[in-house]
Amino acid sequence: MSILSFRRSRPAVPAAHAGADLLAGHSIEVMPRTAARVEDFTALLAPGTRVYIAHIDGTPIEEMVATAARLARDGFRVMPHFPARSIPDRATLADWIARYQGEAGVTQGLILAGGIAQPSGAFATSMDLLGTGLFDAAGFTDLHVAGHPEGNRDIDPDGSDRNVSDALRWKQDYARRTDARMAIVTQFCFEAGPALAWARGLRAAGIDLPIRLGLAGPAKLQTLLKFAIACGVGPSLKVLQKRALDVTKLVLPYTPDEMLADLARARAADPAFPIDGLHIFPLGGIAAAADWARERATPEPGRASR
Repeated sequence: MSILSFRRSRPAVPAAHAGADLLAGHSIEVMPRTAARVEDFTALLAPGTRVYIAHIDGTPIEEMVATAARLARDGFRVMPHFPARSIPDRATLADWIARYQGEAGVTQGLILAGGIAQPSGAFATSMDLLGTGLFDAAGFTDLHVAGHPEGNRDIDPDGSDRNVSDALRWKQDYARRTDARMAIVTQFCFEAGPALAWARGLRAAGIDLPIRLGLAGPAKLQTLLKFAIACGVGPSLKVLQKRALDVTKLVLPYTPDEMLADLARARAADPAFPIDGLHIFPLGGIAAAADWARERATPEPGRASR
C-alpha cells in the first residue's frame, strides 16, 4: 500500500465513510491573507468549528485580531496562534491577549515557539509564554500546544525526543495546576503508522493530554513539497521527494483518504486508540479542504457513530 493516495478521481464513498467518526469535530486553520479571500466561511465550515489562525512572523496583530473577530461573529470557535519567538516582551503578549479578548471574545490559543530561528525578544519557547501567567490571569479556557510525530530537530538536534517529551510533561503539569483545557495539535504527516506509534509512546510515558493529529488537506504534490520543506517534515518529505521523481504524478491531486482509512482501521482494532481528533491543514486551499472533510464526515447509512 502506498503512503500517499494520488488519484484522478475521488475515492469510493464507503472508504470515506470509514473515517467519518474521526472527522467529527475536526478543526482547520487559516491565515489572515487567505481568510480575506473567503467571502462566506459559513458556507464552508460547520457551525462551531474550531478555526486556528496561523500567525506568520511579520503579520500585523491588527490583521490577526480582525480575522479572529470576523470568525467569532460567524459562530466559530477561534484559536489564534501565539508564536513565542515573534513576541518581543511581556507587554506585547499582554496587549495581544487583551485585544483578542476585547475585540473578538477569544479565550483560546495555540501556544508555540514559532517558525523563526532566533527569538525577537524575551520568549523562545511556548513554556516561556505559559510561564508568564498571563493566559491564566486572563481566564483563557483552552490552551493547545504543538506536537511533532516525526520529531523536531530545532528542539532535539540529536534526533531524539527527550527535550520534546520533557516539554510536554511540563505542559501537562501546567494544565493540572491551572485547570486549563490543554491539548496537543500535531504537525501534518502522511503516514498513520509512525504517528500512532508516537502517540502511543506518549501515553506509555504518562502524557495523557488529548491529541489532535494533523492531516494535510487536498493539494498538488508541488504544494505539499513546498510546505513540507518549510515545516521541516522529515520522513514524509522523503516520501514526497520519491513521488516527485514520477513525472506522471506531479499533476495528480493528493487527498488524505488513505491515511484516514488507516486511522479508522486502527481505531476499530484498538480500544485505547490514542488520537482524540483531527486537525486539517488546508495546504491546497481552505475550500478544497472543507469540501473534502464535509463529504467524508457523513456516516455510512445504517452505521452508528462511536
